[in-house]
This record gives sequence, structure tokens and C-alpha cells, in this order.
Amino acid sequence: MRRTAAAALTLMALVISGTGIARADPPTESTIVDMRDVSPNRSQLTVYSAAMGRTATVDVLHPADNGPRPTYYLLDGVDSGAGETNWTQKTDIVPFFADKRVNVVLPVGGRGSFYSDWERPDPGLGGVQRWETFLTRELPPLIDARFAGNGRNAIGGLSMGALSAATLTTRYPELYRGFAAFSGCLDTVSANAKLAIRNSIGWVGGNPDNMWGPDGDPAWAEHDPLARAAALRGKAVYISAGSGTPGPESLTDPLMPQAVTFGAVLEYLVRGCTETFQQRLRELDVPATVVLHPEGTHSWPYWQQDLHDSWPLLESALTD
Repeated sequence: MRRTAAAALTLMALVISGTGIARADPPTESTIVDMRDVSPNRSQLTVYSAAMGRTATVDVLHPADNGPRPTYYLLDGVDSGAGETNWTQKTDIVPFFADKRVNVVLPVGGRGSFYSDWERPDPGLGGVQRWETFLTRELPPLIDARFAGNGRNAIGGLSMGALSAATLTTRYPELYRGFAAFSGCLDTVSANAKLAIRNSIGWVGGNPDNMWGPDGDPAWAEHDPLARAAALRGKAVYISAGSGTPGPESLTDPLMPQAVTFGAVLEYLVRGCTETFQQRLRELDVPATVVLHPEGTHSWPYWQQDLHDSWPLLESALTD
């Protein structure tokens, strides 16, 4: 069943072209334009973002009843899904959360954006990128109002989404009770980290200078979770990385053989970043769960297991 927030809002979200037909003015505020119930525990939203001037798709896994519950925002990697998040396509996230009292919010899109507010529009990625504003200001009140959110939030992600989750938590510590980062290099300032970020954006067709400017731009440091790690004090923190050595799970990855070639090298590099972040947390005396797996490549079977393993820690932070 398809429910429309209001016919007028739907019309305003459409681009109408043709002789003598003017384009409708978009809404002035962010709003849920449309909601489709996929199942009693899953809905897909079309959300108009005033910051980006366009709609975004958001999947929500949720309890069937309307009682109050917390919310877990979960972010994709650099090559995010089209039409549906990779989390629902490549893991068991839907059945895993089916019996859990939490809203799981899965933004669709954000490919190569690092879920940040970019300094300039990027034609290669689809124009204006204001994902930070969307995720921290526009979306939470809409989710809470529609899905009985109680104002308690956590955030997580893999690879690009792992860095983004750490960045958003350190920039908005009042918004999140904890975060989970799977196979992410939680650093934006070192030369290797900048190179990795730039290459990731370029790989999906974006111009990295449009995000935080050239390497000397202060915006790079402003988004660095390593430098802002003290903001994690009192949060639930779960960070994981593999070693780069393929384990038996690698044989089940649908992206074989990349999972044991490119994925192995990438995870080996991520391991070093994770150890650096772990050392920084120790220096600050910030408690954290850091899991350094003896095996594991940059691939989905390991992230699915990390999703399962990290949930008890985040659930405790969201319900205490």
C-alpha cells in the first residue's frame, strides 16, 4: 500500500516540463513526501531534503507496533546501493532486526559523498551534496515523528560509512549515544588517509576538491575523528577491522575474486588505521571495543558478522 503525505507535496517534489508548463516550486522544509510499506517491519520513504533541493530514498526497518523505540542509522560504503541500500541486498540485516525494538534507518544513495556537506556541488555525483545536514538535522525529527523514535540515536557504517559514522559522532556528540565502524580508516588528515579518500571519490566519478577543498583546506581537519576523539568519551564505541588474510567467509562473498585480491590489500591498510585510532583512544583513556580479527578482507561476510557482534553494545547504550 502506498501512502502519500499530501498530494500537494508530491506535486511540488516532481519536475514538470513541457510547453507552457512551469516547474512546481519545491517545499521550503524537509518532509516525507511518500512512504511505501514493504512489509509490517519495513518501509521505504521518499524524503525531500531542503538542504540538497531533491528527494532521497530511505529504508527503515522498524517494529510493527507504534511504541517508542531508539533509532540506529547505518551507512553504506563508497559504492552505495541504487534504489536499495547494500545492507539489505548483501546481508541478513532484515531478519536480524525483525525481532528487535529499534528503528534501523538506511539512507539510499550518498555514493562517494562521505555523507558530508560538500563545499561545492559535484556534477559527477549528482549536484549538491549536503548529507551531513540531511542526516543530523533534517532526517531525525522526521523519523522520530513517523516511527515513534524516542530521541536516542546511534550510528554505524562500513568503509566510507565507517569514517562518516565516526566523523558525525565526533562532530555531533549530543546526537549519538554510540557508533560502530567496520573496516574504516578513521582519519582525514594523514597523507595516506587523504589519498585514500581522494581515490575513493574519484573512483565513483566525483571531484574530491569539491568536498573539503584542496589538501590544505581546514575542512579536512574539521572532519577528522582522530583529532576529535575526545568527544567519544561516554559513548559506546565499537571498531573492527580484519587483517587482510582471507578466511573461509571470503569464499562466500558474491564479489569473489575481488574479495581476496583488492579487498585483502585494502583491509590490510585499514588495519593500520584502526590500530592508530585504538592507540589514540588509549592515550585519551576513552573506553572502546576494538576488534582486530585475525583474518578478514574488505568484504560483506565480515561486515555482516560485525553487525551482529556490535549490536549488544549499541543496544545497551540505546536502552540504558
